[in-house]
Amino acid sequence: MNDCIFCKIVEGDIPSKKIYEDDKVLAFQDIKPEAPVHVLIIPKAHIESVNNINEENSEIIGHIFLVINKLAKTLEIEKDGYRVVNNCGVNGGQTVPHLHFHLFGGKSFNWPPL
Repeated sequence: MNDCIFCKIVEGDIPSKKIYEDDKVLAFQDIKPEAPVHVLIIPKAHIESVNNINEENSEIIGHIFLVINKLAKTLEIEKDGYRVVNNCGVNGGQTVPHLHFHLFGGKSFNWPPL
């Protein structure tokens, strides 16, 4: 997508502070962190939201969660715990129409959510 900010980050047109990258996903620090650790994990392929997961692209979700597991260990938040958040659609709080997961850690999280 030409106007997708996350696609531009994947292409390198917009700089980011990369934490992890492989052939399927990119993880980078959020520019407005809401916790000591706040990383965004996105598929490199443009998928608008959870609503657009289908038989052809569903394997990316498992891969993203394997990456989240690695990141939690690398960032040393796996023992104390962390939060993984996905917002879907306008009413769900999704502000960028590209599937992404927030990894929060380094502080205690209480209900209600962020």
